[in-house]
Amino acid sequence: MTSTHQRRTKIIATLGPATDPPGVLEALIRAGVNVVRLNFSHGSPDGQRQRALAVRAAAARLGAEVGILADLPGPKIRIERFAAGKVQLKAGARFDLVAEDDAPPGDAHQVAVSYLGLPGDVAPGDTLLLDDGMLQLRVAQVQGQRIITEVLNDATLSDRKGLNKQGGGLSLGALTPYDHALIEVAASIGVDFIAVSFCRNAADMEEARASARKHGCQAYLVSKIERSEAIANLKEIVAASDVVMVARGDLGVEVGDAELPGLQKQIIRESIEQNRIVITATQMLQSMVDSPLPTRAEVMDVANAVIDGTDAVMLSGETAAGHYPVRAVEAMARICVGAERSFGMETDFEAAQRNLQRADHAIAMATMFLSEHISLGGVVALTESGGTAGFLSRFRSSVPVYAFSRDDGARRRMAMMRGVTPVAFDSRGMAAREAARASIQMLVQAEMLKPGDRVVFTSGEHMEQHGATNTLRLLEVGQDGRASGLGEL
Repeated sequence: MTSTHQRRTKIIATLGPATDPPGVLEALIRAGVNVVRLNFSHGSPDGQRQRALAVRAAAARLGAEVGILADLPGPKIRIERFAAGKVQLKAGARFDLVAEDDAPPGDAHQVAVSYLGLPGDVAPGDTLLLDDGMLQLRVAQVQGQRIITEVLNDATLSDRKGLNKQGGGLSLGALTPYDHALIEVAASIGVDFIAVSFCRNAADMEEARASARKHGCQAYLVSKIERSEAIANLKEIVAASDVVMVARGDLGVEVGDAELPGLQKQIIRESIEQNRIVITATQMLQSMVDSPLPTRAEVMDVANAVIDGTDAVMLSGETAAGHYPVRAVEAMARICVGAERSFGMETDFEAAQRNLQRADHAIAMATMFLSEHISLGGVVALTESGGTAGFLSRFRSSVPVYAFSRDDGARRRMAMMRGVTPVAFDSRGMAAREAARASIQMLVQAEMLKPGDRVVFTSGEHMEQHGATNTLRLLEVGQDGRASGLGEL
């Protein structure tokens, strides 16, 4: 290992008004951001396009590989507006939800809802949760397009708050016509990841993938697990995804807080077993919207996700609208490094063998087996698409993986993989030995490797082909620190 611990867990930061001032993006990248999130639930498509251009420019200035994630709004059910902007509701009072296009502005007795099919999805006795559970309503009757409810707790309710049904069971699909239009926008921007909100099953992910491919977009598809139905269909959703997000906000509202910690671990474990990237998100450092320091509970929450094996942790309002966006990233990076130093993950080779399907997977497993039994300074993987790096990442080894690729998009997608450092490198026209010398010399010059380090080098006979990795070599950096000092063991 090199003497300095390299953070393995990746950081995703949501962009917003707090990140727009000059210099903030560069500061975020320097602080450790690997991927930025464009939240299409807020702001205009043109505004998000300008942010994406700013990210590409900032990353180029810093020589950094930074991915861009476009997060689709999905079919979020919301109440409409109140005449006065907000109302005070008292426990025991009647409050109606009206599913009509021409409903008047709301008041203390009723408010319109955005989903006109809601009356068909609820029944007397159901509990509806508004504003992330701050207000609870019990359904008393359904009369046509009007849902009569009883208020269960005192609360203030304001315009456009979200609505969930406890236990799930809402029938609306994951992708709206607006989402499909935004996928076209995301494709034109050239994003690296597209997140599908409120997905229910594999078909939702396949629909999103077909829409993206229609517009020539090769972005990784991210399934956001935030509905009860998604838990029941978890295996098939993970299989249909490239990336999985534990979206703890709406998921916690639907399933209940007590179930959330166990579900987080289950989703992360299933994602790793299926060789998928996994993100843990929502309110990780929420207090840092207003505070320069996280709470101890937040520190434990982030560390727990790292110990669970997440590839990435995500900041939302903390960076998009908070007072301390850069400090939030710095705090996240410190916590990740501390957790990684204190807690290692045991590699489950038996589970990996059960899912071994290709030669490059076998090479990756052999590489990680070596890393468990001899001291390595790093793994150098020549990869076209990033597939080999993804499989190496799955083992959650403490040995850093340096993924060399000439493909800009592949490097940005690998920026989200735990323990993987993507490096720009064009191996066309090089023999494998020449590529090994050149790539390792780059790492020595960057002080990522040092004389005496042992290195595993993986590549394919045909290095420009996807999925062609079939060669593993164990090398040693010469004492002069130059690539010419390499010697095969």
